[in-house]
Amino acid sequence: MHIPELFKLAGIAIVIVGLALRLRTTLVVVTAAIITGLLAGLPLFTGQGIFQDIPYLTRAGQEGIINMLGRAFADNRLMILFILTLPAIGLAERYGLQEQAARFVRRIKAATAGRLLIIYQLFRVLMGILGIRLNGHPAFVRPLTYPMTLGATEATARAKTVDALPVKTIERIKAANAASENYGNFYGQNLSPVLPGILLVYGVMKGLGYPVSVWSLVLYAIPIASLSVVIAAVQFWLLDRKERKRLAK
Repeated sequence: MHIPELFKLAGIAIVIVGLALRLRTTLVVVTAAIITGLLAGLPLFTGQGIFQDIPYLTRAGQEGIINMLGRAFADNRLMILFILTLPAIGLAERYGLQEQAARFVRRIKAATAGRLLIIYQLFRVLMGILGIRLNGHPAFVRPLTYPMTLGATEATARAKTVDALPVKTIERIKAANAASENYGNFYGQNLSPVLPGILLVYGVMKGLGYPVSVWSLVLYAIPIASLSVVIAAVQFWLLDRKERKRLAK
């Protein structure tokens, strides 16, 4: 049965709808992958067996979707090593890491949440250029940058505790911290020829028959990474501006 090419993009719609409905991310992504593979004509399992006569379940000589997912997980199992850092970070927080970070930044009069976040994003981009992998959210954002930006906001608002800040302000700061990490990590890793982001693109392009080099991909990624820094700087400047307007009222 011939399936229109447009229907093969159904996985994108599934991801958008699933995330919009706040369903479990893993379930949404795996469901989108399986449906996309089936619409593309891939079998569900590799090899032949009791299901060999059932369409879409197996096909001789072709790798199945479930086998692809399992192989991808096995090949990238090192990605979950960040779990080993969680106990150390938990102990550091238990003994006052967040309080010390917030206390330190309160002493810097020029510090604001927006300025700290753009500096952190530049730091993440630099780590990407150097090819250094960092577990940003658990290792830096939660124990360091988030309390530091809260401390800077408290100092600007002359608030004695975090509870004195409006809930909307705290939620904006949380979102901005996550954005700073995601921008810096996502675009920064494309500036190094040894990190998974650029190697994934290179592997896909080479597999499709396009003669590209890793360094050419890095060169094309530079304008995008630069633009992400500029847009983020505007976003974080607007964050500071909102806080100044709130205080003025």
